[in-house]
Amino acid sequence: MALDANTAPMGANLTEWGATFRIWAPLAKSVSVRGTFNSWSDQTLTKSSDGYWFTYVPGVKEGDQYKFFVSGEGSTGYKRDPYARSLTFDPAFPHSNCNVTHPQSFPWHDQGFKPQPFHELVLYQLHVGGFWSTDDAGNDRRRERPGRFLDVLFKLEYLAELGINAVQLLPIQEFSTPRSLGYNGIDLFSPEMDYSVAPNAPDFQRYVDKANQLLAGFRRAPFKQGELDCQTKQLMALVDLCHLFGLAVILDVVYNHAGGDFGDEGIYFLDREVPGDNNRSLYFTDQGWAGGLVFAYWKREVCQFLIDNATFLFNEYHVDGFRFDEVTVIDRYGGWSFLQDLTDTLRFRKSEAPLIAEYWADQRSVVRARSDGGAGFDTAVASGLRQAIRGAVAQATAGRDAHVDFDSVAANLYPGLGFAWRQVQHLENQDVVRLDNTTDRQPRVAALADPSNARSWYARSRSRVANGLLLTAPGIPMVFMGQEFMEDKYWSDSPNYFADSLIWWDGLSSDRGMSDHLRFLRELIQVRHRYRALCSDRINVHHIHNDNRVLAFHRWLDGIGDDVIVVVSLSEQTWWSYELGFPCAGEWFEVFNSDVYDNWVNPNVAGNGGQINVGGPPKHGFQFSASVVIPANSLLLFARNPQ
Repeated sequence: MALDANTAPMGANLTEWGATFRIWAPLAKSVSVRGTFNSWSDQTLTKSSDGYWFTYVPGVKEGDQYKFFVSGEGSTGYKRDPYARSLTFDPAFPHSNCNVTHPQSFPWHDQGFKPQPFHELVLYQLHVGGFWSTDDAGNDRRRERPGRFLDVLFKLEYLAELGINAVQLLPIQEFSTPRSLGYNGIDLFSPEMDYSVAPNAPDFQRYVDKANQLLAGFRRAPFKQGELDCQTKQLMALVDLCHLFGLAVILDVVYNHAGGDFGDEGIYFLDREVPGDNNRSLYFTDQGWAGGLVFAYWKREVCQFLIDNATFLFNEYHVDGFRFDEVTVIDRYGGWSFLQDLTDTLRFRKSEAPLIAEYWADQRSVVRARSDGGAGFDTAVASGLRQAIRGAVAQATAGRDAHVDFDSVAANLYPGLGFAWRQVQHLENQDVVRLDNTTDRQPRVAALADPSNARSWYARSRSRVANGLLLTAPGIPMVFMGQEFMEDKYWSDSPNYFADSLIWWDGLSSDRGMSDHLRFLRELIQVRHRYRALCSDRINVHHIHNDNRVLAFHRWLDGIGDDVIVVVSLSEQTWWSYELGFPCAGEWFEVFNSDVYDNWVNPNVAGNGGQINVGGPPKHGFQFSASVVIPANSLLLFARNPQ
């Protein structure tokens, strides 16, 4: 079938002898494509009745640069392709050019990979620009530039050993500012240029060597010359190697708004209409959000553009799922049917992909099926448990006799949306622990646990309690980068603060508290994976004693058992003979004790010698009880099966 303005794929797409170019610009008077393949002269596109422009250009090859040249009622000039797979900076031009790329030119090694089932996921949220790895150029160089996609390769073994099974990347689409959290993207199909390393850079070979070393460990063929030479292939390599390590990749995408500073060549007024009020921009409303503009969800073509972006990331980057930023805003501006179309399409393309909504209205509606009037997402980001745990830890810092509200923690432990995996639980995220957050910034867990000294016993032990609750509660737990080893500094993506807000990786070799906490979290995640009850929907909080500052709850699997009793204390004293209810009599094993990890192995650990015998009288709603030792500021897990 011959391709034309109605049938060709959007953007620039290589064919056997050249490339097709297609763009939607219904109000433009004329559109041409200029590039290195035609010495930046005009190749005119033909317009269809519904506003799409198309042409075929022979001789185009991978690596060629191009832009559209658009003449409209308001202006005439260059426009970048909204579907451009990558951008490049050319000193001969004042702005970036689009690159013609060939998605099949990357040699994938991840055939057959699938993410873990939703209820078994443990997420790790990171920002590519701020997630630093070893850098042979030294600390000064690290302070000058953001991290890169290939920097993350140096931490893949570390992440796999940590036990997480999904990496959630903050937005990586091209943005115009020197540094960015990622939520002001303007070229949604192109990975951020600053996150790549040029093949002529002095340290490029170091990255190639690391990638090939990792591939060799899996007995996979090495990358050849040219297979890691741009940001698209470097992002693909990151996803590819994550999959070999058993790590799913979930991308944070922003479909509620775009940009801030679009620039004259960006998507804003793409068809160069006369600027003005009343939603005259092709892709956007006149409503602002987070420094940018909200998309025009009433336009079929705009909705298709966003859906195309998500399916493109599935198809060409092999991503495994998405976290959708501020779905509440999309709903507020009339995008509910767009959300339904989006989730329907993505579920049809990849049914096992987790679709996570950040939605701050009625979360029951956002996870309901379309057939029931819902938006069709799998799960939603939750904040109730985070606030309750943080509140309890903050109360504990007031001293030995201070009141601690475990009732609020208990209330937020119960799954609020049916299945436990319908909610993503966390203690820290990219917003609340960001240095330049001036509205609702919160301290990192270690600093919250002891505001006067983030490395004291109080900080160490309370941090273990907070993280222990996160990882034993129902839901999908998410750990923010550095949280696993008590990073206490706020983080930043800004060049104004960059030098003083890097993750302190060197602390793992010099700070005993950090390395001990990493061991604690790593081994607790392993316990979570071993005991399936901790990934279930079932929970019964059977004991709350706010004066004693003790909380206990029962996790189990219907029809199987696999019972686990979780005991949490924020008391500053050890309870040596604490009577606690248990569901079954007999031998129970103490399969985890957080007190062990203080100055590992803690020579003064308080515990139960590895097991207890349950046979006491009924208590706390159960038929049996036992006398247990509960260390000060601790988390204990008891199970019927020692595994």
